[in-house]
Amino acid sequence: MTSKTSLAVVLWGLLMAGFTGTVLAAYEGGDPKAGEAKSALCGGCHGPDGNSPDATFPRLAGQYEGYIVKQIHDFKKGLRTNNDTMAGMAATVASIQDAKDIGAYFHKQKMAKKPLTPVNKALAAKGEKLFKNGNPRTGVYGCINCHGPRGKGKAKNITQFPVIGGQHRDYIIKQLKDFKAGRRHNDPGGMMADIAKRLSNDEIRAVAEYLSAQLP
Repeated sequence: MTSKTSLAVVLWGLLMAGFTGTVLAAYEGGDPKAGEAKSALCGGCHGPDGNSPDATFPRLAGQYEGYIVKQIHDFKKGLRTNNDTMAGMAATVASIQDAKDIGAYFHKQKMAKKPLTPVNKALAAKGEKLFKNGNPRTGVYGCINCHGPRGKGKAKNITQFPVIGGQHRDYIIKQLKDFKAGRRHNDPGGMMADIAKRLSNDEIRAVAEYLSAQLP
């Protein structure tokens, strides 16, 4: 990545952090105790404590409350369209307060300590380099710059960049491929779509392998 391109990405990220951070603040303030009961239907796919037993469904345990609420909102409003099941489920969330309570509940849960499948250490090592350093040749910015060390998030008030460390490998692969193909497009300013389009399928698999191993 050229210094000019890198600077543009940094400045755009800071701009979006300020803008969407303000928007997402309206998605916070839920009651985790109330959210436990309201999340019962979610538990059928994501697990009662947000640790889904199936890589088709993302882990929600420890995820930022505001990010969860935004995804519910985006599915409900048709802004995120890459999962028909979630679109239907989001429609059952009656109010923004219900979504906040659900988000607050899952945020308080602890992520499981084991991946669903064994980690390919050699592939994960390649993914770690890409996560930290990006790929200057193709203009891929290091994921760490937005998602924080080990993909554990930058800060609770910058929730447009979700916690991805410890997420299921297959789920990460699908989301990156959906961004790449234009099937998912609810990322701030199209940042993820731009990055995903620059990633090869091998790079996607490598970074997903690394992230899936970043458990507590």
